[in-house]
Amino acid sequence: MKIKNIVLFTILTLFLSCNTKKEENSTTVEIKKQDTEIEILKTIDENLPTIGLLMYNGVLTTEVTAPLDVFTKPTIDGKKLFNVITIAENKNIIISEEGLKIQPDYTFENAPKLNVIFVPSAYDVSSQVKNKNTIAFIKTQNENTNFTVSNCAGAQLIGESGIANGKKIVTWIGGGKELQKNYPNLIVQNDSLVSYIEDGKFISSNGNLASYISSLELLEKMTNKEHRKFVESYLYLNRLQNWKK
Repeated sequence: MKIKNIVLFTILTLFLSCNTKKEENSTTVEIKKQDTEIEILKTIDENLPTIGLLMYNGVLTTEVTAPLDVFTKPTIDGKKLFNVITIAENKNIIISEEGLKIQPDYTFENAPKLNVIFVPSAYDVSSQVKNKNTIAFIKTQNENTNFTVSNCAGAQLIGESGIANGKKIVTWIGGGKELQKNYPNLIVQNDSLVSYIEDGKFISSNGNLASYISSLELLEKMTNKEHRKFVESYLYLNRLQNWKK
């Protein structure tokens, strides 16, 4: 009787072991499938301008989502006007200052030529100022762009790249003196008075919600006033502007 019980126990153990291995193999396959899906690049319509949103760990969420919000809106009759893509140094998930996790569409290595690049900021942008790959990417893409936009302390990355020497620029409120000291060839505007400035192809703002200003102003330049008004209505911007407690 004991021998029979031992045999049954052994068979049961082997059965459970086989099932466990199958489950482990199934999980492994699923992970590989997910990795493959992540590597699929966002489709680019070659007939449309491409807007590139630079990202890195610690980036301020609004400075990515504001241009995304504005430039992904269709026309009043439903037509897409722009390719809007996110770009980071590599394919790793970006974690914003506020904790939002974002999977970049492209990397520095495989990003297409951009018509517009948005350069955002972080509360501590020093690591990106020192990142030669980030600065090189901004410089390279600036050779292709019709517009190069910085929001908030993204102006420091523009300054470090040297692409806007001799141009007017504005940064976060309270950051102008430091920006001018670090990059004397920039014409830094009074950030206590100026929320947005453009000089040729270079556009800049104080950042945060003021990133909507730079996005909407550029949208109007690339389309028309009527489309800007439509997008503003799409965003319920008038509700925010007229809101009173």
